[in-house]
Amino acid sequence: MRVCGKEVRIEGRLVRIARLDADTYEFLEDPETALDALRKCGIRIDLFTFMQRLPETSPKYRYPMEWDNLAALPISTFEHWWTQQIGFKARNKAKQAEKKGVVVREVPFDDAFVQGIWEIYNECPVRQGKPFPHYGKDLETVRKEAGTFLERSIFIGAYLADRLIGFAKLLTDETRTQAGLLHIVSMIKHRDKAPTNALVARAVGCCAARGIPYLVYSRFSDGKKQRDSLIDFKERNGFQRIDLPRYYVPLTRTGWVAFHMGMHKKFADHVPEPVLARLREIRNAWYNRKLQAAKAAS
Repeated sequence: MRVCGKEVRIEGRLVRIARLDADTYEFLEDPETALDALRKCGIRIDLFTFMQRLPETSPKYRYPMEWDNLAALPISTFEHWWTQQIGFKARNKAKQAEKKGVVVREVPFDDAFVQGIWEIYNECPVRQGKPFPHYGKDLETVRKEAGTFLERSIFIGAYLADRLIGFAKLLTDETRTQAGLLHIVSMIKHRDKAPTNALVARAVGCCAARGIPYLVYSRFSDGKKQRDSLIDFKERNGFQRIDLPRYYVPLTRTGWVAFHMGMHKKFADHVPEPVLARLREIRNAWYNRKLQAAKAAS
């Protein structure tokens, strides 16, 4: 459904929770108007959640809230990022791609680019120790999913000998306060050429050239997770954790009870982090064994 010109998705059966379809990439200018529309839409919605936009980190509204976070990189100029916000290791990685023949540039969303994305997605069924959700999708599905919000998107490709080996999709918000890395994926077999680092560098340059003050790389950390390789990658490239209010507005009695009982949270949010870390290790080992077995059989 659409509310105030934005797509809204509804999830859950027992507790039906609505949020912007591009939550953390799109934001509400007038939450009260959106809430009024949701109350009158004729569809049962128990809770509506939305995040406050950067750079305002203090709560603006009096709705019930919890703290959420983003991995955000403040941008003034590319030179400032290159010399002041990242260290030697990140600079060396970005240079490494160029030395090994990787060319990074902004690209149009055309058939050749979609074909390249499809090839990257279907390189390997497992990434970061878990099933890769885009593996096995057909070309038209990839085109449809990658082609959302085209009017506010910037596409960047990393090429080796004219073959796409990595790509990034930046989605700017309506006020051009931030550009979010909606997708950033590279081929595993070309990891030694550091295409992902080069894509981040190009994304910083794109934001600086357009006067966009923040580059956002999803959340800094999800749930109770404290450290992993992705968090380390974000930190090395200058991203900071910025805590922002996330509002939960009950629209029904069920929503009020659910919020106060913590039923709006994922099951994993109720599990101690040491237990989750052990479960992640077991999951990673399981999928890595399956991947190695599949390779041996092929």
